[in-house]
Amino acid sequence: MSIASGSRGRHLTRRLVQLYAGLTLYGVSSALLVRAGLGMEPWNVLHQGLAGLTGLTIGLVSIVVGAIVLLLWIPIRQRPGLGTVSNVFVIGLAMDGTLALLPDGHGLVVRGALMALGIVLNGLATGLYIAARFGPGPRDGLMTGLHRVTGWSIRLTRTLIEVAVVTSGFLLGGSVGVGTLLYALSIGPLAQFFLRFFAVPESRPVGTAVAPESPEGAILRR
Repeated sequence: MSIASGSRGRHLTRRLVQLYAGLTLYGVSSALLVRAGLGMEPWNVLHQGLAGLTGLTIGLVSIVVGAIVLLLWIPIRQRPGLGTVSNVFVIGLAMDGTLALLPDGHGLVVRGALMALGIVLNGLATGLYIAARFGPGPRDGLMTGLHRVTGWSIRLTRTLIEVAVVTSGFLLGGSVGVGTLLYALSIGPLAQFFLRFFAVPESRPVGTAVAPESPEGAILRR
């Protein structure tokens, strides 16, 4: 094996580890917010509401919703990558697995600690998986695709989507609270910090198909 081939192999391995570590930790962070009971991130407000309505686990609902959102990529001509498809399944499975092991938080101090840890871990997880550059998550791609098709700003597109998601989730019984507000205020700076921290240096193509979405264009998944 040549030195160049070995370098490309290590580069790809690092990206794959970052991708799946980030997606797994994202699911864990979402489970922490569920157990804190002080408000969820926007998309999980919807997932929690649908879970209560259907009797399915919140992780399974996340997988189903992610798959439906991915179908919405077809008319807006978005192209998924490995990270996009992995996002649909890994986060939901990690969330359900963590919830099966983690008891509810009791007492405001414990719940507040779970909430804070969940938000920070979510930012770290977002930086990890986006910096791996295997394509945006389904909800990210919906945002950037609508931005491209409509000409609306990313800020406006993301705001409209998340207001609709939170409102729908709240009406279905999802948890909206101080955690939701703190998440909205802090996830951008946290994700940007960790995105730079975990940035993987560019390399020449290594023969694996990925979506060409830049990390900056895909930031802020939910």
